[in-house]
Amino acid sequence: MDVRQRLAKNLRRLRTEKGWSQEDFADRAGLHRTYVSDIERGARNPTITVVEKLAAPLGVSASDLLA
Repeated sequence: MDVRQRLAKNLRRLRTEKGWSQEDFADRAGLHRTYVSDIERGARNPTITVVEKLAAPLGVSASDLLA
């Protein structure tokens, strides 16, 4: 599994565990919903800065999303 697929899987799992929609999560992360959707499908290659923005509202580290 490549790093984009691992990120997508972990992101989707953690977001749904919190009970957040993609739109709720995107708002919390300061990103657009379609961008979050693309990341969750593995269609985007986000920068490490974006990975940090995604990790913060979930209460995990960027490395946790990539593991």
